[in-house]
Amino acid sequence: MSQIKLSENFIKSNVKLALNEDLYPSGDITSGLIKNNKIIEAKLISNQNAVIGGLLFVKYTFSLIDKKIKFIVKTKDGSFVKRNSIIAIIKGNKKNILIAERVALNFLSHISGIATKTNQFVKLAGKKCKICCTRKTIPNLRVIQKYAVKLGGGTNHRFNLSDEFLIKDNHIANSNIRELVSLAIKNKKRKKITVEVDTIKQLKKIIGLKFDRILFDNMSVKNLKLGVKLAKKYYQTEASGNINLKKIKSVAKTGVDRISVGGITHSAPAIDFKLEI
Repeated sequence: MSQIKLSENFIKSNVKLALNEDLYPSGDITSGLIKNNKIIEAKLISNQNAVIGGLLFVKYTFSLIDKKIKFIVKTKDGSFVKRNSIIAIIKGNKKNILIAERVALNFLSHISGIATKTNQFVKLAGKKCKICCTRKTIPNLRVIQKYAVKLGGGTNHRFNLSDEFLIKDNHIANSNIRELVSLAIKNKKRKKITVEVDTIKQLKKIIGLKFDRILFDNMSVKNLKLGVKLAKKYYQTEASGNINLKKIKSVAKTGVDRISVGGITHSAPAIDFKLEI
């Protein structure tokens, strides 16, 4: 699932759940007070520079409330827009537009936030180093969040525990690292194998064994450079652990192939959008 294409059914089912959360049990009792319920035109505007993501979620939010609402997009998912840019025009029944407004903006704000944060890391890391997301996602929103990462130019790590072997420090605790790696290599499922190390000593214990990727966790830049130099002819290399926008350049310069950043999904700030009637 490295290339995510969200199906119409998937998007609609998630939008339905969100609308149910917002409208159960009595609907929008405030918008119900409006008597002059005429056809209006509203502009969807970004209050920040952003990479846009989630436009189909917005479209289906409005259409599931009212099929007659017209949603006219002015950009597309994955596009960079500047502050005050018009993202879309919405035309339709005023009351129904107001009912759908918050759910639509919530999807757009969250997905665009992850895409924008990812893109900041991607630009700083340069073309030779990939930025990867992790499994540090909001439960039940992982596919949507990983879709947002792709929009920002990032790379999707494994989607769940079945996708590949990732032997981490807690697996290694009270176990023999070389033995665990050997067992994974012998497994008949032929899944990719990544092994996490946090010291050069650990790396030397397993170097030469036939697995796919070495993950250097929480290493200093100095040790990471040495680790990459030792491992690069055998494995794809990856770095992780408290990596932020200030550190990303120096980590990328070590020559590591990939950098995984939990923060692009679990801590990306939402982008601020407004619906201007």
